[in-house]
Parts: sequence; structure tokens; C-alpha cells
Amino acid sequence: MATFEDFNKLDIRVGEIIKAEHFEKARKPAYKLWVDFGEEIGIKKSSAQITDCYKVDELVGRQVLGVVNFPPKQIADFMSEVLVLGVYSEEGVVLICPDRPVEKGDKLG
Repeated sequence: MATFEDFNKLDIRVGEIIKAEHFEKARKPAYKLWVDFGEEIGIKKSSAQITDCYKVDELVGRQVLGVVNFPPKQIADFMSEVLVLGVYSEEGVVLICPDRPVEKGDKLG
């Protein structure tokens, strides 16, 4: 069972998607995302399997939550640096987002 201390090890921050494109080389349908987490963390890349619920052109400008302290993971020819968080629904993965605009880099607490 996970403990509260385990949860506290995760650094979950708010970022804004500034660029999105189709990830043609991914084994499963995915997008390449560039997410701005503010001055402290900067822009990080993520591979996200969110193609069932989102079109690539509606992602830029959207705020999302992401785990910024996992080690980078190579996916095909792309280095994914953060895990963008979502919920598995019947329709596909739905992004977890703040319900109102907040500052980039704000930490989940």
C-alpha cells in the first residue's frame, strides 16, 4: 500500500501545452507535447496517448497537470521528460486540468 510519504515524493505541477503534434513513430496513437511549467522548471516534452478524446489543434493553450520528477523515458525517437496526467474513461484518456487558470509551475498540494 502506498503511503502519504510516497505521494509526497511526486512533484506534480501545472503546465501549459505550447506545442502539440502527431507522434507518427509511436506504437500506439499518441501526440508529442511541449509543456511550459514556468520559470523554475521550463519547457518539458511528453508523449501522450490522448488521441481518442483530443484533436491535436485543440491542445495548445490548455493547462494540464504533470509529474515533473520522473526520469526521462525514450519512446521511439522522442525523449518524454514528464508524465502528463489523465483519467482512463470509456472514451479514452481525459486530461486532468485545473478548473480555473493558475500560474504555470504551481504545485499540487
